[in-house]
Amino acid sequence: MITRRVFAGLIGAAAMLPGLGWAADMPAPLDNPGDVKVALVRYLSTGDFFQAYLSGVEKQAAAIGVDLRVFDSRQDAALQADMVDQAIALGVDGIIIQHGLTESMQAAAQRAVEAGIKVVAFDVNVENDAIPQIEQSDRDLARLALEQAVEDNGTEFTAGYVYVPGIAPLDRRDETWVKVKAANPGIKQVAEFGTLDNPIANSVANQARSVLSANPSITVMFAPYDEFAKGVKIAVDEAGMTSQVSIYSADVSTADIAAMREAGSAWKATAATNPAVVGEVSVRALAMLLAGEDPGHNVIVPPTLITQAMLNDLDIKNMEDLGKKAPAFAHADVAVPDWMPLPAR
Repeated sequence: MITRRVFAGLIGAAAMLPGLGWAADMPAPLDNPGDVKVALVRYLSTGDFFQAYLSGVEKQAAAIGVDLRVFDSRQDAALQADMVDQAIALGVDGIIIQHGLTESMQAAAQRAVEAGIKVVAFDVNVENDAIPQIEQSDRDLARLALEQAVEDNGTEFTAGYVYVPGIAPLDRRDETWVKVKAANPGIKQVAEFGTLDNPIANSVANQARSVLSANPSITVMFAPYDEFAKGVKIAVDEAGMTSQVSIYSADVSTADIAAMREAGSAWKATAATNPAVVGEVSVRALAMLLAGEDPGHNVIVPPTLITQAMLNDLDIKNMEDLGKKAPAFAHADVAVPDWMPLPAR
């Protein structure tokens, strides 16, 4: 015979299990989460950022208990649109669209909405009022990195810039770069280049070699995506220009931290959100839609400035250290209603 006290203890223990203890308290249809199918449809997947983002999606989906399906188009815009249609045909309840091109995703996202499927979009503008946009506050990412560049180098320097238009987060970061140059006419941009060809870092390095050779006066490289920054760093190192060029970027990973902490590294600062946290927020925002709640049209995850000096002073070696020693990086209190279960920390 189980006493009331033992029964209460068993219930308390069950409540500690991810995706189980909260299920009875979650609103429909998440009160039966195993019956809820969610699709993640990816455009970009190469690099540490996207692996961490996927990990966050998987962990938050597991905490809620939903059935997650992952579709990876590997930067094929037409295939990504087809994958949205595949998810619709599977009868999923919700879709996360991760990156992509507006021209290929806009119609596909609308087809999902018309099918009665809840949709959120991360770092792709699908131009749809029914679809919340998950953002890293890209303008703030660029602003934080560029403020550090100006603090380190003054308001007059010669710059190279890595950019690929048509990608929503890069376009938003570009807006900030344009404003900073307008406010500081002493900043002279002499080169613009960039590619998303895989492997991205090596492809950018090939371009950066030519840019540095043709423009030896460059002292600042603004590369607002860490795969871009990795490529620039390869070229700067090979050219023996580590003491001359300073690199400022966006996004971060354990590999980036190691590269920034190398002796004499040209990579001086990056601004970043935790990609795993962004993945978690994407799932939570979708879960709120499924429960009939409004996460807001722009769901913004605030960024953190990470400098080379900070990494060295705090002896931060990896993403785990960064989360422990910069607590704001480890969790974003975004899209967290009272009923929402969170992944174990």
